[in-house]
Amino acid sequence: MIRTALRNLRAHKTRLLVTALAVVLGIAFVSGTLIFSDTVGNAYRNQLTQNRDGVAAKVSPGRGGSAGTARTGGRIDSPAADRVGAVAGVAAVRPVLAGNVYVADKTGAPVGGDRRGNEGTNYHPGPSGTDPRYPLKEGRGPRTVDEVALEVNTARKAGVKLGATVKLAVNGLLLHKELVGLVSSNDPKSTAGGSLALFDTPTAQKLWDTEGGFHALEVAAEPGSSVQDLVRGIREVLPGEDFDVRGVHQLAAEENRTIDELTSGIRQTFLVFAGIALFVGAFVIANTFTILIAQRGREIALLRAVGASRRQVVRAVLAEAAILGLGASAIGLGVGAGLAVVLRTVLNGTGAQLPDGPLAVSSSTVLTALAVGVGVTVLAAWLPSLTAARIAPVEALHAVEAPSAPRNLGVRTTLGAVLSLPGVALMLYVSTRSDTSALAWAMLGGVLTMSGAIVLAPFLAHPLLSLAGALLGRLFGVSGRLAKENVLRNPRRTAATASALMIGMCLMTGLSVVRASAEPGIDRRAQQDLTADFQVGLSDGPVAGLDPQVQRRIARLPGVEAAPPFRRVPVTSDGEVTELVGTDVTAIGKVTRLRFLSGSAATVQDGTVAVAETAAREHGWKAGDRVLLEFANGQRAQVTVAALYADNDVIGRLLATTGFADRYTDEPGDTKVLVKAAPGRAGGLEREIRNALDGNPALRVQNPDNLREDTSANISAVFDLAYGLLGLAVIIAVVGVVGTLTMSVFERTREIGMLRAVGLARGQVRQMVRLESVMVALFGAVLGVGTGVFLAWSGAGLLRSSFPEYSTILPWDTITLSLLTAPVLGVTAAVCEIPPRCGKW
Repeated sequence: MIRTALRNLRAHKTRLLVTALAVVLGIAFVSGTLIFSDTVGNAYRNQLTQNRDGVAAKVSPGRGGSAGTARTGGRIDSPAADRVGAVAGVAAVRPVLAGNVYVADKTGAPVGGDRRGNEGTNYHPGPSGTDPRYPLKEGRGPRTVDEVALEVNTARKAGVKLGATVKLAVNGLLLHKELVGLVSSNDPKSTAGGSLALFDTPTAQKLWDTEGGFHALEVAAEPGSSVQDLVRGIREVLPGEDFDVRGVHQLAAEENRTIDELTSGIRQTFLVFAGIALFVGAFVIANTFTILIAQRGREIALLRAVGASRRQVVRAVLAEAAILGLGASAIGLGVGAGLAVVLRTVLNGTGAQLPDGPLAVSSSTVLTALAVGVGVTVLAAWLPSLTAARIAPVEALHAVEAPSAPRNLGVRTTLGAVLSLPGVALMLYVSTRSDTSALAWAMLGGVLTMSGAIVLAPFLAHPLLSLAGALLGRLFGVSGRLAKENVLRNPRRTAATASALMIGMCLMTGLSVVRASAEPGIDRRAQQDLTADFQVGLSDGPVAGLDPQVQRRIARLPGVEAAPPFRRVPVTSDGEVTELVGTDVTAIGKVTRLRFLSGSAATVQDGTVAVAETAAREHGWKAGDRVLLEFANGQRAQVTVAALYADNDVIGRLLATTGFADRYTDEPGDTKVLVKAAPGRAGGLEREIRNALDGNPALRVQNPDNLREDTSANISAVFDLAYGLLGLAVIIAVVGVVGTLTMSVFERTREIGMLRAVGLARGQVRQMVRLESVMVALFGAVLGVGTGVFLAWSGAGLLRSSFPEYSTILPWDTITLSLLTAPVLGVTAAVCEIPPRCGKW
């Protein structure tokens, strides 16, 4: 029977080509995802391992900070570093300082672009006069406040050479320094497209407001010293609650966990789409084997007549599927390696900053890809194999291949109703909810609804295709009427072919509805509370670190009416982690629609806070209550609720003065500055702000339209990626239509020959096949679009609790385009039909 399976593969290799292609595409997606995540993970690990070279332990500030300790507000001071250097077994202590630095290129834009990864640190020469962590390529290390060294790729992108003046910004302050050295670095961020600048240690301390202190200490051990003994000795000289001391092995384990978390999210996301593609491919595989079994009825009957048992027939079909799946999976594995390279390039183009490194193809990836490919193919061929086993030996006596007798759809229709009715009912129930507590019900309802639509597809095919066939008969005459009869002859086959396309269309339509419904709401939400004319912030987003001098420069401009800063401070109260915004409370009402429900801006002083309405209701707070706040640096404060205000997306849940926020922040810095122009001065103010900031590469000056465009661009990028991933499922579905048409033409050779004999022209035969393809594709699209719209509409309530602005909007242009695309896909599938035999009779 194995020899029989191999002979069948050779005999039908052309017909099985489409099935193999579906497996190749699905496995390429799976293996590409696994190779990509392994490659990125290994690249991170290799570079971080090189960064740890020579480091036995690392000391970082802890969460303590009681009076009298050596820790100074998130920093490690020099006496603490000296005590670490005196520990037995310590060969050297390298102080570390780090922060955001933006290096300008020739156009004045940041070298690393508007994204994170633009970093700076201190250059700390060792006994050799150089810093071993940053080997010099040219020049020397920086020694004075006017000097800087750059990573070689950073200097190349900035277009500067040794001796040139470098324009850069730290915390929003523009600096000009002489380039005295070029270094190499294994830092993943700089090698992935970011930038790296180095300063001498005293200068770095001033830039990041850490005079007399450091952000961390890297400790080198003497030869033969034990890391455990070294860590124990350091902990003995430093208070445990104020310092975090970790050995190199613990650092490596934590970095591995961080890398796994980083790559697992990407891997799981892509594997979900890969699963969808394989699910669609299973329909293609099952359809192919069903048609092949029908065409080989006499052959299988002869095998039964010469003694083959039903079990042997099943095994032969499954062996055929396994061999096909194994070969296609091996090819898919190679394609997946190429896909991993493309995926890394695409994501880096969007600012992901993934490090370079060789492709990592592990044995587990190979085994997983082969197992999944073979498993899906065999599973999809299982039901057709049972059909083959039911063929009786007596059928070998038929002179001609008898067409399959039509099977009753009653059981299948009943099963479809059993699945779809509860699914629809659950989704209608979900549509009445306005919170996320019904998420599990929505997922179950969605799966049942889609499964029911797939099972009911043969039942739905007759009325829908009859209607379409009647129209095509009027438009195309005999070819249209024959096409209708052909697709209705075997509704199960037609439904299986259309279902593959239906799944892709359903998911893409649902995404389109969510996107069309969310975008206007997000625009309204971003702008409804904002009345500022401009927002000034760091290029890489709303992170703390904007020097207060930036706000003072803007506020002094004659065209500015108000320029309150925003200083976000992480805070915990009653177990809830949130953010407190420190700002100029007297001016905040000029840049945002702030409506006080009790109290006023004047009542918010140092030591008091204003609370958003929802936060007050959740915690049971009211004006005059005393509230305990715990800050990220470990400090606590008992404050009075001085005012309540209506929920405001610009401000958030807690509002206080800048003085109060600074008191509980290790490194005071603004996340942004909102600017309100004086009456009649908004027109030229943007240019004045940019001039006042000297074209600073670290800063972005945005008006409301710019902010809206940024928000839309971020949303579009997510949806476009999802569309692209789901597009593979649609491609596989179209491949399935090609395969079904191919084998359908083989199956109807005598019939098509008879039609030619009675006068049907070659062009009419081709037109008939094209119309069949169009009807199948249109049926799948209508079913998919209808199901997708229903699921998106009924699940809208899940978003309304956290996103009240969400309102279901049907994107009629996209829906119309999807329905119009279906006939194009059908015609494309017919044109690609292999081999093109229709006109040869």
